[in-house]
Formats: sequence, structure tokens, C-alpha cells
Amino acid sequence: MEYLFSFNKIAYLKGKRPKGCILCLVRDGSEDVDKLVVHQTEHFIVSLNLYPYNPGHLIVFPKRHIADIREYTKEERQELDELLPMCINVLDRYGNPSAYNIGYNMGLSAGASIEHLHLHIIPRYPREIGIAELVGGSRVLVQDPKDTLVQLKEIFRSSAAADAHLSP
Repeated sequence: MEYLFSFNKIAYLKGKRPKGCILCLVRDGSEDVDKLVVHQTEHFIVSLNLYPYNPGHLIVFPKRHIADIREYTKEERQELDELLPMCINVLDRYGNPSAYNIGYNMGLSAGASIEHLHLHIIPRYPREIGIAELVGGSRVLVQDPKDTLVQLKEIFRSSAAADAHLSP
């Protein structure tokens, strides 16, 4: 499948990659990777997917490098249980999707192209398959992830501030 909005994922998959784990490089603020982080908590980073299925496609990953959900600590599981609904609420405010795909790809055979565990949150919309996808095997993306980044950072910021205001 090709993208009509030029993201060139094939070049990314086949091309030169930075040394080390990409998500650890994001966590560490490396200049070798794109910075699409929209929110952080004590144990997690929320980032836009560089090659999104839809605008607002988030990945949530632990700051600690792990590869399996069974490696989460109790604190990480509890924090993720609070973070996931926040992400969905932010995406509701951003694009009002009608549904979500939420899940992990654990392992290369499951489609994980990055060994650092990450959770996908993909907003879904009615009638999102267009004629270009049906006829040409291409996918039309309506917004550059870097534009989405600016909008979601602001929504996360206001959501976090509202949550802090409500906490005892």
C-alpha cells in the first residue's frame, strides 16, 4: 500500500536507521529521531505514530525498555489504566472519532517493527476507505503528523491541567 501523502515508510523500513532503540532515543531526546511526543507521565510517553493509519494515531510506550506486557510493574499498569482513558478523551476532543482500535503488536511475527513495547491507539471514522484505496491500493492521509502534534499537545496540556485541578 502506498501513501498519497508522502511519508515514505518503505524508505524508513529499508533505509538507514539510527543506532539503538528508536523509542529509547525518543525518550532520551536524541536528535537522530523525529520528536512527536504529545504527553509524558512518570512512567510513559505518548507520541504520534510517524506513519499513522489515521490522524491522531498514538503510540503509548513505557520509558523503561521492555518488550512484553507481562514485564509491566504494578505501578506502570496502574498508571497506564489512568493514561489510556485520558488519551481517548483527548482524541475525542481532537477529531471526534466514532471508534478506536487499541492494541499491542508483541514480536516481529505480530507486526512489531520496534522491539520496545508500545500500545497503538488508532481513531477510526465512518467511511474512511476512499476511492484511492479501493482502486489504487493507496492510503490517503488528510493531515501531516507534525500538524497533528501541535493540536494534540495543546489538548493534552489542557486535559492534564484540568485533571490536576480536580485532584484533591
